[in-house]
Amino acid sequence: NLTGILYFPKISNDINVQKDKIQLYQNQVFVTDNVEGIVPEFLTLLRGVIDSPDIPLNVSRSYLQSDQNVKKISSHITKKVADKLKQLATKDREEFEKKWDDIKVFIEFGLLSDDKFAEKAKKFMLYKNVKEEFFLIDEYLEKIKVAQENKDKKTVILYTHDQEAHHSAIAKAEERGYDVLVMDTALSSHLANKLEQDLTDVTFARIDSDTIDKLIAKDEEVPSKLSKEEEEKLKPVIEGVVNTQTYTVQFESLSEQDAPIQITQSEFMRRMMEMQKVGGQGGMMGNFPESYNLIVNSNHPLVGKILKEDNEEAQQKLAKQTADLALLSVGLLKGKELTDFVNRSLEIIE
Repeated sequence: NLTGILYFPKISNDINVQKDKIQLYQNQVFVTDNVEGIVPEFLTLLRGVIDSPDIPLNVSRSYLQSDQNVKKISSHITKKVADKLKQLATKDREEFEKKWDDIKVFIEFGLLSDDKFAEKAKKFMLYKNVKEEFFLIDEYLEKIKVAQENKDKKTVILYTHDQEAHHSAIAKAEERGYDVLVMDTALSSHLANKLEQDLTDVTFARIDSDTIDKLIAKDEEVPSKLSKEEEEKLKPVIEGVVNTQTYTVQFESLSEQDAPIQITQSEFMRRMMEMQKVGGQGGMMGNFPESYNLIVNSNHPLVGKILKEDNEEAQQKLAKQTADLALLSVGLLKGKELTDFVNRSLEIIE
């Protein structure tokens, strides 16, 4: 026997919120508000009261956690919450979508920490794209399966954690007919890992983790306008204007319409560091500094112009300006480097 009411408080994406907000009663007599181990961990973020005549009074918390009736309560609460969420999603999808951003961190936490809840969540877990459209995972895979299948027959789900910061990359993806999800909670990296394990031939890639043609690699190849010898000649020039401990210079033959230089960050490394940070652990990845790839588009006219500059000073100045533009576009140009870029830009305009 169990009665009570639980509700989702409106919180930010930070899951480290105050707990101890669910009160447990026995026939209207207060027992405890420390319900971890009694209520499933992901539901301790909820608020409310639970009353049951089937739990003992005045016993230790460790006893409560081992009591069979209390364990049944835990399982029952999980089922009731999942059933209610499914009902809300099915009965009035539009209203449920309006509430989604306020409750999604709870659902993600539950999906990651409780397998039974995760199975039920397939019926109500929503995914929002940059156009503010919502989908169940099966609906979304159906939408993108043709356009976003790579040459290895895997469906690539593109996502962003910051639409403003990734505006340029999102625009390039949309030009190619691709769709981009918004995954912006502290648990997004964990969620991507979980879904890759559960779904067949599906992989997740943040929109800034590589050039768009590499993120969803097709069979077509764009020939390079630069020879290997020319790339080797130009590489030390580019490396000379950036911090090579942070940026690894690579050449790729991209479309002429793509930027001359792009900054990307390894999906695997970034995801691992984010996951360990959420877990409160430094771990192996905690000792690694931030690192990025600096992708030089060998087909862009400006890259060819850098190569053809007739003196070293002019070559370095143009390379520096081009590299700084790429850093500026992703918010990595700061401090003195940003000041120097502004002054240099004014000189060029004058």
